[in-house]
Amino acid sequence: MINRGAARKRLFLTADGESGAPYGNYTISVHPEKGQVSIVLPEPLRHLANAPRGRYNLACTVAFSHRREEWLDRAMANRAVRYDIVYDPARGRWYLDASWSCDPVVLPTPKEIQASGERLLGIDLNADHLAAYLLDPHGNPIGEPITVPLELSGPASTRDGRLRTAVTELIRIAKEHGCAGIAVENLGFDDARAVGRETMGRGGRGKTFRRTVAGIPTARFRERLRGMAFQQGLVVIAVDPAYTSIWGGQYWQHPLQQQHQKITVTRHHGASVTIGRRALGHRARRRPGVTAPDQRIGQRRATGQTVHVPRTRGTVSPPRTAGTPNGGDKTRLRLGDQLTLFPDLEDRSRGHRATSCPDFGELANTGQQR
Repeated sequence: MINRGAARKRLFLTADGESGAPYGNYTISVHPEKGQVSIVLPEPLRHLANAPRGRYNLACTVAFSHRREEWLDRAMANRAVRYDIVYDPARGRWYLDASWSCDPVVLPTPKEIQASGERLLGIDLNADHLAAYLLDPHGNPIGEPITVPLELSGPASTRDGRLRTAVTELIRIAKEHGCAGIAVENLGFDDARAVGRETMGRGGRGKTFRRTVAGIPTARFRERLRGMAFQQGLVVIAVDPAYTSIWGGQYWQHPLQQQHQKITVTRHHGASVTIGRRALGHRARRRPGVTAPDQRIGQRRATGQTVHVPRTRGTVSPPRTAGTPNGGDKTRLRLGDQLTLFPDLEDRSRGHRATSCPDFGELANTGQQR
């Protein structure tokens, strides 16, 4: 007996686009202005054609709302566009998906961002909110602390939609303030979740901590962020997460709270400053005596890059380790401290209702050497 429901789920029609063809696809053509869909029929079905050259024009029209302008640009320029016609048996509807490959883009490295003089947005991911802070190229926090709510309850589709909304808000803030990129922690709790209570504690406190860790969508947030940021020309830099919250609370929370007494500054906002400074290649710790409410002191630079003072001839420098200042001005970076996240430009948009850049990719090290 044939399962008609299962057979309907497999109903689809796909045509890869080709550059130079009318509207980017000869087999399945969509008129950019009218929205009319025309399909080239195979030879055995040519007698059903209702248009010249063995084509069949569908009675209905289609329209794209998400990223419509990008689709129009490609269709009007006769650049390749792939179309997928799929059937949804649950709704009893047919859908037309459009997809294309993104053009290769060379995004700036952290050193190039620092040299260009553009700002950076540091983000600290938490279970119920995103703490962020704007930083200038010297690592100075700018403006007020930023908090983006992140409610991740409900079904998977609802959680994913709320996560996308939060990422969209971060990208809007970054673009509004002229940022060249976004800095996040290179977190990964997969191993910790697999081991469970062996590494995250036992008892009531350990159970609460494990539940909190399980609710933080680290990988999903990172993939969504770099895929959506790439479309806006923003580079995403993942840094070593070691001691960001501790140093943020110890070195940045209190000075920032003195500057913004009407706003609550948490250690997570301090951690976002630490993350952004680490992405720019500065020390995570702040110099004493700066970032104070006094107007004269507030004008001083709050960076780890002080003016180099020549050492007296004949003196010997103390031995350096991975955490000691390099040359007296900034902490020596280690291999893997900074990762630039680039989306995979391969077309993987099958089954999506809207055109989008693939959200998945590999980590590309920026090449920081010891």
